[in-house]
Amino acid sequence: MAVNEWLTRPAARVTVPVEFLVQWDDEEVPRDGAMRIFEALATTEKSLHANGGGHHQVPHFEIDSAIRFFTRHLGTGSMS
Repeated sequence: MAVNEWLTRPAARVTVPVEFLVQWDDEEVPRDGAMRIFEALATTEKSLHANGGGHHQVPHFEIDSAIRFFTRHLGTGSMS
């Protein structure tokens, strides 16, 4: 994935909370490109989760972290 203005320019308009996941040895998304996108995010509430491994080696605990993030920011999703 080539990271250029077509990704960093829109990232600069993101103002909602972001939990950004990077696989440090990702063979599909270059680390430097991922870091440029993260840096471009305009939100003041952003966190970076970096893990060793390739694109398809995301640790299971990151799934739990994503669920907690969405629950915290979007609620439980129950309709009353």
